[in-house]
Amino acid sequence: MNGPDPTELHPVPGFEQVCFIKNAISNPNVIVGDYTYYDDPDGASDFEKNILYHFPFVGDKLIIGKFCALARGVKFIMNGANHIMSGTSTYPFYIFGDGWEPALSERAVFPNKGDTVIGNDVWIGYEALIMPGVTIGDGAIIASRAVVTGNVPPYAIYGGNPAKLIRERFSASQIKWLQAIAWWDWPMEKLTPLLPILVAGEVEEFLALALAEN
Repeated sequence: MNGPDPTELHPVPGFEQVCFIKNAISNPNVIVGDYTYYDDPDGASDFEKNILYHFPFVGDKLIIGKFCALARGVKFIMNGANHIMSGTSTYPFYIFGDGWEPALSERAVFPNKGDTVIGNDVWIGYEALIMPGVTIGDGAIIASRAVVTGNVPPYAIYGGNPAKLIRERFSASQIKWLQAIAWWDWPMEKLTPLLPILVAGEVEEFLALALAEN
């Protein structure tokens, strides 16, 4: 056997508080990779309710890679939450129409910070909040209740409000090799035998085995 079926909604039998997110979303602007899961006893399959201010007229995307682990209460604030701050008032007159449309003009450009992108093998802790346009690199860890306002490098641990670097998980050389190997893209029959080392072994031990496999 080479792991659970990535098309299963609830991959752990009898335990519906865990779901593979990819199978629980309907919004075409939310893109999630295989085996990424959300854990929430109040309804893991309702993950989309945690994507806030995601209005279709804005057009921004939430992109999450493979093998990510998202804890209960993780929330993503999208660009629809932004207000124009260049003038005297921040009130969004233009969204109500009826003569207020000109409030959105060339002088008042909507602040769109772009897509929110989460890499592969990212662990996001309980009730963390991810702000618009943020990129979180492969292998990063976001601490519980962190507020992520800026980009997070690969294999870094961030926490706090606003989230700051706590430490890097591995050396710069090791991180470079891990990203080059990109084990998350391997076929399961190749990855499965190496899981004991991937999960519990030293990173150099895994890198040596992975390079030998290639």
